[in-house]
Amino acid sequence: MTSKGRINVVHLYPREMSIYGDLGNTRCLASRLRWHGYEAEVRQHHPGHPFPEDAHLVVGGGGQDSGQARVEDDLARNADLLRALAEDDTPMLMVCGTYQLFGRSFTTVQGTVLPGLGILDVTTRGNPKRMIGPVVLETDYGEVVGYENHSGSTILGEGQRPLGRVRHGSGNNGNDRTEGAVTRQVHGTYLHGPVLPANPALADALIAAAVRRALGRDFEPAQVDDTIADTARTRQVKRLVG
Repeated sequence: MTSKGRINVVHLYPREMSIYGDLGNTRCLASRLRWHGYEAEVRQHHPGHPFPEDAHLVVGGGGQDSGQARVEDDLARNADLLRALAEDDTPMLMVCGTYQLFGRSFTTVQGTVLPGLGILDVTTRGNPKRMIGPVVLETDYGEVVGYENHSGSTILGEGQRPLGRVRHGSGNNGNDRTEGAVTRQVHGTYLHGPVLPANPALADALIAAAVRRALGRDFEPAQVDDTIADTARTRQVKRLVG
């Protein structure tokens, strides 16, 4: 079958920032790209290495505070490039720890302040108490499910759009019923699971944005059987919110 084009997926810090199954997001995107008839080239970016050229889709995962500290210098070194990619509507999915670092700042439980990229207008502070459990969101992509496990409490800046509204779970901070943040095509979230295999509509929205950026044309989806993911998501929603 003739390829519809090649999409380059960059996975940020897979050693330091890929706990709770977040590697599955990269694998999901690569698989769905191929199912839809596109070539997928996955490139890993490690601290101290040159950032991969021609990034069409960027993915980052969760990590402990120590992992965030280990990537802080490299993130600062590539800050201008990542901000430029965001301004150019490069789709990105940043989960948990990388979500926090794509915000304005993250203050650890011990009081250490890690400056963020400021791509997302969010600020995060660590807490002794963790927010753990299944989550159901209402989003522009329909119902989204996942699992949260974070001690960071994130506050959205004025005018910052959340990824979704919490129907079950804690979300950003356990108080304002928001979860995640979206600026242009940059998506931040606390949802693990990994989140994309359980939510094909969100995965395909990221792919569609990557196709537009990489190839300058609209996404041409193929027929993909998402019965298993749809059934699992529906059952979780029914079990948690009725």
